[in-house]
Amino acid sequence: MEKTNASFLTKMMTLHESSKSKRVSSWDRSGGNRDAITIQSGEKAILADIKGAGCINHIYFTISTRDRQYLRKLLLRMYWDGENNPSVEVPFGDFFGAGHCRVRFLKSLLICVNEGAYTVGFNCYFPMPFSEGAQIELLNESELQMRSVWYHIDYEEDDKIDENMGRFHAQWRRENPCKAVPIPEKGEAINLTGEDNYVILDAEGRGNYVGCILNVDNIVGGWYGEGDDMVFIDGEKWPPSLHGTGTEEIFGGGACPNKEYTGPYSGFHLVSNPNWSGKNSMYRFFVNDPVRFQKSIKVTLEHGHANDLANDYSSVAYWYQNEPHVPFPSVLPMKERLPRESEDYLRALKMEVEMYMIFWKPENLRKMSKEEHDRIRSLQAEVDEALNRDKPSKAIENIEAIIGIIKKHL
Repeated sequence: MEKTNASFLTKMMTLHESSKSKRVSSWDRSGGNRDAITIQSGEKAILADIKGAGCINHIYFTISTRDRQYLRKLLLRMYWDGENNPSVEVPFGDFFGAGHCRVRFLKSLLICVNEGAYTVGFNCYFPMPFSEGAQIELLNESELQMRSVWYHIDYEEDDKIDENMGRFHAQWRRENPCKAVPIPEKGEAINLTGEDNYVILDAEGRGNYVGCILNVDNIVGGWYGEGDDMVFIDGEKWPPSLHGTGTEEIFGGGACPNKEYTGPYSGFHLVSNPNWSGKNSMYRFFVNDPVRFQKSIKVTLEHGHANDLANDYSSVAYWYQNEPHVPFPSVLPMKERLPRESEDYLRALKMEVEMYMIFWKPENLRKMSKEEHDRIRSLQAEVDEALNRDKPSKAIENIEAIIGIIKKHL
């Protein structure tokens, strides 16, 4: 395979005698058109169990389910070279930038979330090398089945890989809420240790930190982003090797971003409100400027200036390192992973599930006219948009309208 310092453009042009392209996917082995798998509640699906050496170059998913919180109820895990502790353990949606169970279409070099009429296309382009096998699994901790899970895992099979290639890692963390440090009555709040910062990554070994996704549920209100990033390398004490100047600077934004944007390396792809309240998500990928460490790394971020704000922070860190890695802290139980929601939002979710369980019967749907089917599809799209934009009252109104159409044929 190519040298580790070769660009992705070089990769497209270089010919390899020993490499062979392969794919693991959900294609219908019977030759039919049922090209998806179903994952029942509580079940774990082994999506890929690849032997030998190679490198995964692309992963694709799209999922059909009636559980709108599936993005945090599904747990994605990846194992390299027969290891017992996963190198990737992240709620499905967060891995692809869909924090807070909110989808925003994201166009970056490494993670893409693309539009569809009925489902969303999730794509990952992080290279994931392995020398003695790779296993990818998806655990369904929802109360409902994942009715249809379509996926592709595209990889290269090879005789061996460069021994300097680190293994891909991704880890999810959450602090809900962060603990605010009291502001002094006199004088300015200062932070000269970083001890109370939110921790994005704490890893040991030799490797490269290559990106993160940060989710902030701003429950305090006002601008939340005066917190600086502080990255401590190889066990160093204060001051850290990398010290930032504010949260928006990490993610490439101008002062206090209140509009959504996405780019190849950075973006604020979720901004719920122009006054910064509510749910926000942002990303930064260190493609050209990986943060290198030889012994350890601790990536931290102030939550407000000198950690003076108690907001809900969660994140995904992406990095490469040699193995073995230090086992991750236990991932939060499913219910503790779910985002904060208003009572109206939870009511809308409950109404929608009840609608499907009670009224959404084939015998009722067959009685409806084409015009009624078209109207229901339009209303379903409006429900999607309303819930994704945190407008539960509008979603409830549309769910009630759908139920009204179906009730005519009971």
